[in-house]
Amino acid sequence: MGRSQETFSKKEKEKNKLRKKKDKEQKREERKANADKGKSLDDMIMYVDENGNFSSTPPDPEKRKVKKESIAVSVPKQEAADPADAIRKGIVTFFNDSKGYGFIKDQQTQESIFVHINDLIDPIKENNKVTFEVEMGQKGPVAVKVQVAH
Repeated sequence: MGRSQETFSKKEKEKNKLRKKKDKEQKREERKANADKGKSLDDMIMYVDENGNFSSTPPDPEKRKVKKESIAVSVPKQEAADPADAIRKGIVTFFNDSKGYGFIKDQQTQESIFVHINDLIDPIKENNKVTFEVEMGQKGPVAVKVQVAH
């Protein structure tokens, strides 16, 4: 007669499988016992009081600070920009003649604004003081009508 095909490691693996299966079943039973399903909508609703804190009771409508008349549904119209403010001054921080683009540092806002060779009135070089106008391009503000300041 031959020896049994079941070795010690096979027995251990089988024991581990059974233990994991029992643990999984036990966890499933615990989840079912502690489930919060079936709560009513009223139990799940939270309110925010006039101080911004969560509460289980609805806020008192008499304590409202916002009046219906003060709520604006539309955006107020902006005033037209003064044409004199549209002309800005800056210094060319970088300009590549071969590629045809560069950047101007605005003296007022200190932001770097892109400039393309097609938007130049006068030829520019790095460290030139220039005047320009700003328009919104596809990727952000773009300097246009750029000319060397005299």
